[in-house]
Amino acid sequence: MQTNKIIDRLHQYWLLARFDKPIGIFILLWPTLWALWIAGNGKPDLLVLFVFTLGVVLMRAAGCVINDYADKDFDPHVDRCKLRPIAAGKVSPKEALIVFAVLCLTAFGLVLLLNGYTIGLSFIGAFLAASYPFMKRFTHLPQAYLGAAFGFAVPMAFAAQINEIPLVGWILYLAVLLWALVYDTMYAMVDIDDDLKIGVKSTAILFGKRVREITAGLQVIIMGLLVTVGIMQQLSWPYYAGLAVAAGLSIYQQTLIFHFDKPKCFKAFLNNNWFGLAVFVGIVLAYWQ
Repeated sequence: MQTNKIIDRLHQYWLLARFDKPIGIFILLWPTLWALWIAGNGKPDLLVLFVFTLGVVLMRAAGCVINDYADKDFDPHVDRCKLRPIAAGKVSPKEALIVFAVLCLTAFGLVLLLNGYTIGLSFIGAFLAASYPFMKRFTHLPQAYLGAAFGFAVPMAFAAQINEIPLVGWILYLAVLLWALVYDTMYAMVDIDDDLKIGVKSTAILFGKRVREITAGLQVIIMGLLVTVGIMQQLSWPYYAGLAVAAGLSIYQQTLIFHFDKPKCFKAFLNNNWFGLAVFVGIVLAYWQ
């Protein structure tokens, strides 16, 4: 009986950290790998690669936990979220904070294996990740803040790999920030009715009927920034082939959100996993030549 209770608690914590939905891990991992491969000229340090890969998994989980804690009064009123462990009353807010602390401390333990510059930057990254869920109360741009948080692995990757953050690192960071803004806006389009009802802010609400044009414009800027990265790093043609695939996926995402159909908007969000993979494959092949 006691064993069953322990298994049930662990299962609820697993669901709370969204380990059953790995899309968030992948969408955070791809830009981290972009940065590691570029910073390492195609040969990232294996310890750095291990720390960042596991760190992404842990910090994404921590982000999900603190997000559900922050939204504990909102989620019961949102169809897509009302069955989450805290909203459903299966995990207490106090338990969630403990899980969040354990995940963050474990991730920080990994960062201690890296250089001092990266350790210092990790405090900024942790602050951004922990504060993001509360931004939707104060600004219509929480998706941009999410981009700043999700993308911060990029400058950290350069710091860990070469102990500095060159201009190309910041350009890549901006591209990742805008990419997160785009895909999380598509995600927010799914919840727009519930968000309006409960008073939560988002870029989907801010952009309104112009959401398609604005996200499309941002996608063009993202591609321009990624092309700039390729030129600065003198990457060969496979990189641009990867960007071409990513551009095609961006166009496909625009067709999905065109009629504001919620299931298709969610599908557009999910499709960004393939965008990230396409760019990563292009980077790997460019350095492999």
